[in-house]
Amino acid sequence: MTARILVVDDIPANVRLLEVRLLAEYFEVLTASNGLDAIETCENGKVDVVLLDVMMPDMDGFEVCKRLKSDPATSHIPVVMITALDQVSDRVRGLEAGADDFLTKPVNDLQLMTRVKSLVRLKSLTDELRLRASTTRNIGIEALLSRSFTSEDATPKVLLIDERKSSFERVQKMLRGSAELDIATDPHAGFFQAAEAPYECVLISTGFADFDPLRLCSQLRSLDRTRFLPIILLAEEGEEGRIIRGLELGINDYLMRPIDQQELMARLRTQVRRKRYNDQLRASVTQTIEMAVTDGLTGLHNRRYLDSHLQTLFDRAVARRRPLSVMITDLDRFKTVNDAHGHDGGDDVLREFARRLRKNVRGIDLACRFGGEEFVVVMPDTDGAVAEKVAERIRAEIAQLPFAIGQEGKMIEVTVSVGVSSVLNGADTVAALMKRADVALYEAKSGGRNRVVAKAA
Repeated sequence: MTARILVVDDIPANVRLLEVRLLAEYFEVLTASNGLDAIETCENGKVDVVLLDVMMPDMDGFEVCKRLKSDPATSHIPVVMITALDQVSDRVRGLEAGADDFLTKPVNDLQLMTRVKSLVRLKSLTDELRLRASTTRNIGIEALLSRSFTSEDATPKVLLIDERKSSFERVQKMLRGSAELDIATDPHAGFFQAAEAPYECVLISTGFADFDPLRLCSQLRSLDRTRFLPIILLAEEGEEGRIIRGLELGINDYLMRPIDQQELMARLRTQVRRKRYNDQLRASVTQTIEMAVTDGLTGLHNRRYLDSHLQTLFDRAVARRRPLSVMITDLDRFKTVNDAHGHDGGDDVLREFARRLRKNVRGIDLACRFGGEEFVVVMPDTDGAVAEKVAERIRAEIAQLPFAIGQEGKMIEVTVSVGVSSVLNGADTVAALMKRADVALYEAKSGGRNRVVAKAA
């Protein structure tokens, strides 16, 4: 694992010490001696994790962290605050400033490296989501990254897996009013509960009598539905080795007992905030991909999707020696509809035609808006004769049932011409298949419209 780590400290000896440790693990190291330089480096360069000293002149680490987290361009960069301050109030202040973790000097080497590696993994996930989002054109990525999510103040749904009653009742009391907390006392049942409900964080106690809590962490990380679910380990004093191993397995954070209520709430907020941020990115990417392959007016797939998917369906049909047919439909004299009733009326016709088209084809058929008033249906496992019957059924329904347009629901007559072609035995191509369907459509239009023409060759 390699990454670019920014070390920020006004004492050169401290910077050098961390730099040597990180270089030994093959990280690339950047350094800054004050807050302004640190902010500028994060804005201008690719930084994966910031190791930030708190006690600095002019601008302390709390302020640097707050500024980094308030800027959409740098808010996704994990920040670990490193300081000699060891009061719970200091850790809470750092977490509330947006820090992802808070380490106390002198820093344990293993603890530092496992924490850095864990945050690098998390950062790489966020970077991937941001990259996918920014490479799309319709997502509005800057608006997405700069806004405060409306769900920020929503009560998080949290699962606590802990078999000790005194322990889980204490945590339950701490989070009352701040989280919707469910409790599982059996780790096996807790695993299934975490997988089945929409939790935003899981708290796992290490205090099981006959079960290894890291096994549970590993199982949650191996399941697709919980792979990115934040995990906070609740550990006992002296369990540093278990914590380090947990960080290597992919837990997101940990708390040492006795648990401080403010620190628990601050660390929980940090994990929930980051999960919601990544969830928003995933949802936006998914929505954008759907927009990219879907026609916004009719809800059918668009030509881009047809161009990418038809070849796959064609190749599969040829390889399996199964039939495949294509129909191209064209609404007759559609320009006169637009001229007489406006584009809104034309849109009503297109939407209704798409609805009827979808109703008359199977789920495995691929129905697409090809462009304008042209639509294409790809029918796997369908020979020419059956495809022609389907086309005739669609043509007849369009002609027999008038279309309602406008708010008044005015009824108008609409007809459609259809060209049909099928995959030929022997040498054939997608281009030739579509060309034959297009020629058939032309013959249907020139032969009087409102008819179906099939081309065998």
